[in-house]
Amino acid sequence: GDSWGIFTFLCAALCNLPALPALNCSEELGAGQSIQQTYDLTRYLEHQLRTLAGTYLNYLGPPFNEPDFNPPRLARAERVPSATVDLDLWRGLTDNARLAANYRAYSRLLCYLRVLDGQVGTAELRHRLAHFCASLQGLVLSIGGVMSSLGYPLPAGPPAPSGAPPASNDFLKKMDDFWLLKELQTWLWRSAKDFNRLKKRVPPAVVTLRLEARGF
Repeated sequence: GDSWGIFTFLCAALCNLPALPALNCSEELGAGQSIQQTYDLTRYLEHQLRTLAGTYLNYLGPPFNEPDFNPPRLARAERVPSATVDLDLWRGLTDNARLAANYRAYSRLLCYLRVLDGQVGTAELRHRLAHFCASLQGLVLSIGGVMSSLGYPLPAGPPAPSGAPPASNDFLKKMDDFWLLKELQTWLWRSAKDFNRLKKRVPPAVVTLRLEARGF
């Protein structure tokens, strides 16, 4: 009947599909998706740092683990890149300048964290620090990917802090660690806002359809 004839026709058409043009769907990964991935990683690091900071401050002990502890920034802490910049001034920078500042800051903060990782006395805390360092290294690479996708050159990386003079006593050493975590929290909070605004201005990845002619 007619149904059997239609079925026979469809089978014949399917058998001959390799001779027809093939329709391929591919996604071009552009700046929009790179920015989205960097934003997601920044938010993940924010969450990860909240747990790590609480554990590390408990390791330092009082007064560093007390919720109302808010010491003045010492001159020694100035070697840690500060995120305490006027927000209007920060937003007035170009995208390139903000991305370069983020790239340099996280590269330098990562160096300090790796030094910190080598000085911690407990295996569990060292494991957490190593995991966070790996995630932060991923953020540095991701920011570099965003800059490249937007056509911006990568800034030169900062020197490692290994040559910095050691703290003269245990309290000052703990103060250095405290300010390192505090600045990291501020940088990640601001970076999340930066990438959230940036992804709204950059279009998402474009899905394109391409015809590849085969047999012609």
